[in-house]
Amino acid sequence: MALKIRVLGSGTSSGVPTIGCRCAVCTSNDPRDRRLRPSILIRTGESNIVIDTTPDFRAQVLAAGIDRLDAIVYTHWHADHILGMDDVRPFNFRQKAKIPIYSSPATFAAIERIFDYVFDSHERNTSVPKIDVNLIGDSPFDVCGLEFEPIPVLHGDAKIFGFRFGNAAYLTDHSAIPESSMRRLGGLDVLFLDALRHKPHPTHSTVADSIATAKALKPARAYFTHICHDLPHAATEASLPAGIFLARDGLEIEVAERV
Repeated sequence: MALKIRVLGSGTSSGVPTIGCRCAVCTSNDPRDRRLRPSILIRTGESNIVIDTTPDFRAQVLAAGIDRLDAIVYTHWHADHILGMDDVRPFNFRQKAKIPIYSSPATFAAIERIFDYVFDSHERNTSVPKIDVNLIGDSPFDVCGLEFEPIPVLHGDAKIFGFRFGNAAYLTDHSAIPESSMRRLGGLDVLFLDALRHKPHPTHSTVADSIATAKALKPARAYFTHICHDLPHAATEASLPAGIFLARDGLEIEVAERV
């Protein structure tokens, strides 16, 4: 099954430029230094699957020209990954159907709490998102004919999910990848890894740590995401080993069916 990935956002939770910041990256004229919150679009056949609905979801959808949404897969419950869910409503209008979402019970508990109006029984004169909830655990699950394999990672003390699908994997917001998960990430064409900055952070990977992970897993191509304003795109990417790149908003990637 042919897969294409579009990076909808490659930035950290506050985005780049960061509000009120006048650093060299936040004031850069390089469009690669403008980073919305982290998310990707997976195109497979006629289906569009999004991983995470960020607070920038509407802008990301418009920039990518997405006119159909077939499913949403969630990595975890933090604000920069779920707060755009209300913007699925235009897809409900156009498609006249619910949008399936796939999330862990912990992630759905946060979605249900924040978007309580979606799930209560009150009658109202305004529209709300119409979603079909599918709870996931550690077992693979099917989305639009594509198998997703949950890859547990540690985001500080929290266990969250990355996902392997076909010959690609998307791991964002991780400070550590358990050895049991590393064993499930071999033979990839495309691998996304969290690489927040050079300085250590309690809940995110550093550039050096993610370089080490990429070298250990040996994907054909590795892309770093969830990037903060400490990393200028051009200079940082020039310093990376061969086959390792910084993701950027709008980047389009075709995933090889065989590696």
